[in-house]
Amino acid sequence: MYPYIYLASQSPRRQELLKQIGVRFEMLMAQPGEDIESIEQALPNEKARDYVQRVTFVKSAIALQRWHHSAKPWAPILCADTTVSLPGYAFGEIIGKPSDAADATRILEMLSGKTHEVLTAVVLTIDPKTNPLCLVQVSEVEFAHLSKEQIASYIGSGEPFGKAGAYGIQGLAASFIAGIKGSYSGIMGLPIFEVSQLLAHAKVARI
Repeated sequence: MYPYIYLASQSPRRQELLKQIGVRFEMLMAQPGEDIESIEQALPNEKARDYVQRVTFVKSAIALQRWHHSAKPWAPILCADTTVSLPGYAFGEIIGKPSDAADATRILEMLSGKTHEVLTAVVLTIDPKTNPLCLVQVSEVEFAHLSKEQIASYIGSGEPFGKAGAYGIQGLAASFIAGIKGSYSGIMGLPIFEVSQLLAHAKVARI
């Protein structure tokens, strides 16, 4: 039985969700020289599921290398990545993080009044010598029609930046969401039902 895991993510929401289900974790932080932004670049015509799996597997491999270069004892390593997808969108179905306020405006106007998908991939490395386990959880989020004033006010809050799809469901944007189908925690960035099953399989202790 492992008393804790390593979390290879700086997302405070993922940390909160692990604490919520009683999982102890230590951070396996990114090292200088790791180019995470280039890893998150979508390939031409890449599908959202393929993208989020690929990115999470790469991040998992990098996290394993971090552990190899540390003096830490072994514990399972958890990685996750979330993307937003609008299937059928003319410029590619993957909607990443906004680069600036104008880009955030474009994204939110695009999502306004539509139903989009949120995909979260989770990769758990149970043993450094075996292939990691992977799952992808997909949820649907229905946005209400947003006025220009609502979008401008939301962007002014600063909340859209650093978030796929230019919003966070756990923040001010909750008032934009008419309905969801799937996993609320998955939309936040870590589907706790599926993660709990993976951790039980890996024999990770819970508080």
